[in-house]
Amino acid sequence: MPFNVWVLAAAQALAMCTAPFIVFIGSIQGRLLAPAPEYATLPVGLVVLGTVLAIKPATWLMERLGRKRVMLLGACMGTLAGCLGAWASWLGYFPLLCLAAVVGGTGLAVVHQYRFAAMESVSDNMAGSAAARVLLGGLFAAWLGPEIAMLGSGTEAAFPFFTSWLGLAGVQIAALVILGLGYRAKAERVREVHAGGGRPLREILANPLIWAAISAAAIGYAVMSFVMTATPLSMTEMAGHDLDDAKRVIQLHIMAMYLPSLISGWLTRVIGIPLMMAAGLLAYLGCVVLAASGVSFHHYLLALLLLGVGWNFLFVGGTTLLPRGYTDAERFRVQGLNDIFVFGFQASAALSAGVILSWLGWAALVTIVVPFLVIHGVLMVLWLTRGDAEARGAA
Repeated sequence: MPFNVWVLAAAQALAMCTAPFIVFIGSIQGRLLAPAPEYATLPVGLVVLGTVLAIKPATWLMERLGRKRVMLLGACMGTLAGCLGAWASWLGYFPLLCLAAVVGGTGLAVVHQYRFAAMESVSDNMAGSAAARVLLGGLFAAWLGPEIAMLGSGTEAAFPFFTSWLGLAGVQIAALVILGLGYRAKAERVREVHAGGGRPLREILANPLIWAAISAAAIGYAVMSFVMTATPLSMTEMAGHDLDDAKRVIQLHIMAMYLPSLISGWLTRVIGIPLMMAAGLLAYLGCVVLAASGVSFHHYLLALLLLGVGWNFLFVGGTTLLPRGYTDAERFRVQGLNDIFVFGFQASAALSAGVILSWLGWAALVTIVVPFLVIHGVLMVLWLTRGDAEARGAA
């Protein structure tokens, strides 16, 4: 793999820490500071909302300024989020905590573009492997994010999670240094083109392949976020597990999201994207069955492990499939639209998880996702049966 891919993987390992960090403590600190229990998961939802709001500006800036400058800006936003979170912890002020989550989400919007930068640094047949290598950086983030969250962070402390947020800011600064010193824009194989080139968006979206790719990533991400966001609260507030048990489940879940990246890029070439997506759907169904059948530590753990594997197969499959539906001149528009769907769905899922958990309970929450899995299955069938022959052959 080119050096750029490894730089992006290392930067992702640090910059992506914002996601597991806020997923782990966002609802817990939210419960401490929020005016009502229903708002406890709001910071987790707002980090995704911040991502959605920043996707279009991020891709617009990348098209005009180049990827590296915007990636550096994203790391700066992650650093600012850590500082704001520390300030919110010091003051005990819930709206400021929400602002920190939104700002952290804007940094993550840029981090999620790393996979496309990696794919554009390698030949077409290695695009899936390049994306998977960068996502593998999330494996380290899965461990590091919750560990940073536990730094002097006991809920009985004078300023709960103050040190944790400062630690997050430090990690973002490290990502900034790695990108600044290591990433080489000249190593990108795909050169910049004039903004607005290519076909009209309506024509691009007429291809069923595009919708299969978008739904794999968007539905996969939404289902994962919906279940994961509710897990810490369900475990600690409803099932009686302690905070350390919830931390282990979230850590292992996020590791299960990224560890398959060791082979998922290879799987896209060996078994093909359709079978890989089908395996992701089966993993999600297994998660639903396990989660609905009990609330022991092992029920949560095994369900969240399957949730992580299913997410990886659907997200890598969708990411690898997407470039087959656009030209170089169209890439920023389609990539931006794809991520608006992905993180818009994720934001809706994360924002609704706390309310649905409070109203309906854990078992009902996990069964709600089944119709969305069916929708993706239908879109896959449309792609495979109505897509053009070239696209089917490439898959």
